[in-house]
Amino acid sequence: MERLQKLRELLKIERDEDYEQYKEHFSRNNINHRKQHGVTWYPIKINNTEIGFGDYISIEIERTNGLNESHKFSGGKVASLFSNVHTEAIPINGTIKILGQNKMRLSLNIDELPDWCSDGKLGINLLFDETGYKEMDIALEKVIKADNNRLAHLRDVMYGIVAPQFEKEDNTLQITGLNESQNRAVKKIIAAKDIAIIHGPPGTGKTTTLVKAICEVLKTEKQVLVCSPSNTAVDLITEKLHREKINVLRLGNPARISDEVMMNTLDAKISSHASYKEIKNFKKLAEEYFRMAGKYKRVFGKEDREQRTLLYKEARKIMQEARSLEEYITNDQFEKAQVITCTPVVSANKTMRDKQFTTLFIDEAAQALEPVCWIPISRCDRVIFAGDHFQLPPTVKSKKAEAQGLSETLFEHCMNIENVSVMLNTQYRMHQQIMDYSNEKFYGGNLIAHQSVQEARLINDSDEPILNTALTFIDTAGCGYTEQMNPESMSICNHDEAVLLINHLKMLLTQYHEKSKRKITVGIISPYKEQVQYINSLIAADVELQNSHTKIVVKTVDGFQGQERTVIYISLVRSNDKKEIGFLNDTRRMNVAMTRAREKLVVIGDSATLANHSFYKKFIDYAEAIGAYVSAWEFIA
Repeated sequence: MERLQKLRELLKIERDEDYEQYKEHFSRNNINHRKQHGVTWYPIKINNTEIGFGDYISIEIERTNGLNESHKFSGGKVASLFSNVHTEAIPINGTIKILGQNKMRLSLNIDELPDWCSDGKLGINLLFDETGYKEMDIALEKVIKADNNRLAHLRDVMYGIVAPQFEKEDNTLQITGLNESQNRAVKKIIAAKDIAIIHGPPGTGKTTTLVKAICEVLKTEKQVLVCSPSNTAVDLITEKLHREKINVLRLGNPARISDEVMMNTLDAKISSHASYKEIKNFKKLAEEYFRMAGKYKRVFGKEDREQRTLLYKEARKIMQEARSLEEYITNDQFEKAQVITCTPVVSANKTMRDKQFTTLFIDEAAQALEPVCWIPISRCDRVIFAGDHFQLPPTVKSKKAEAQGLSETLFEHCMNIENVSVMLNTQYRMHQQIMDYSNEKFYGGNLIAHQSVQEARLINDSDEPILNTALTFIDTAGCGYTEQMNPESMSICNHDEAVLLINHLKMLLTQYHEKSKRKITVGIISPYKEQVQYINSLIAADVELQNSHTKIVVKTVDGFQGQERTVIYISLVRSNDKKEIGFLNDTRRMNVAMTRAREKLVVIGDSATLANHSFYKKFIDYAEAIGAYVSAWEFIA
């Protein structure tokens, strides 16, 4: 209980830090300042207004200045429509439903737009949204107070007070297409009464195993809940379940859902329902009444006021009929769904509040804060975790909360319980040499490279060392490639290292395209956003790369979680006299970066700075031992 009480305190510290960071962007009452920080669009125009699902007006807005500038708006966040003319006007809050580069659709819980919306000089501010914090706190309180019920039992199991229980495993169960460790994981899941864990290192088929396990569970259960803190992971598992002919209902804001699974969303299922045409007719009629009522504006007499009131009354009556029909269709979709997929916070929304599930699957559980996991756990009888605590940890904004344990996950905690986890031990992604260092450092040497990838490389020709080797470490020590900090973003870049990377990439692609017609993909990773931006600018300005027809993606480590590419370059950036390595101290992030490559991994860094940390010293030693170490001087003209 002490841990749970402490978590509530740490969650408040995290929420306060998050709010302080938000307030920093609004520290000056200056629109240009807020625009620069990406929390305001101004000026904007309203393109159209319509009645959407439920009791709200939906408006499409478009920014007419600062086009294509970066911003912090995203789907599902709360935003506020304001007037820069009518300073006395109360801003209208809404939820971002759809987001484009310069347009967004906002849902507002009002009957009509106020008069000031037609006077121009409108803007939109991003608001601080504490819904997630509230839901996490409610869940923690529920867990703390749980007594003599299923939630109390699960809490005691996960905190090591009570031993987890298992049925006898069915050794006859053998799912075609799964290897031995994957089948063992599915058997463990089927037998678990309380909890089970799939520990899935990079490339071991964690999602595939999870999907097969869900299919097995559905043979005895009508419906299961699947959550993940990452919308990308929710989309991926939704897509794979859909391919298995499972009826999946994907909940969440459409702006955060990929196009590939949009057909599985509640909005899409309602739109394709046979009765949807009737709902549209109701709404069209209601909109007409609202439009007629809207003509009575500003100064009008008693009769006009009564007429306006009657029109609004009729419009609301029609909308109530539309909502009743929507509610019926919604309930029907929930009833038919075999799997409901969403993020943990979405699992607490009003459409889910009264639902109880036998089994909950939490994917990427090692990336989820413990409080967020308790939201869906509080309405389930047993929990299956899937993830890898040696990859990306949860994001914690408060250094104080992180230091006091907020970043410690429920997944890690449960990994210490005997007999609940199965590690998938065969990876199908990368060459043996790309895997080996990570395998030794994080997985106790227990990972095996499947024979299909064990020796996979760009070219099997010993006369082509750049293409024939799976791993290369390029050492920039002694080259004078010193890092620089951007005083505004406080992020770090290394221009010389970026130029070296681009030149090496061009050389690799030129040699490869002379030898092979096979298409390959390239990923460039750096822990620093400033370096990512600079590399992107170099690529955009390079005619040779623009014409290479090779897909090149540049992102931070977090942006590559769960992804893979034929070739991966990693720019480590750090090169300074103080031997400081900052972000690079988090070796779990480096584990993610180093395990994205299938056939070629190129790591570029300054050994003089890096080798002061044992992880990087041993990596450089490993590169030397397998003949993968080269000096940057070899590539400098």
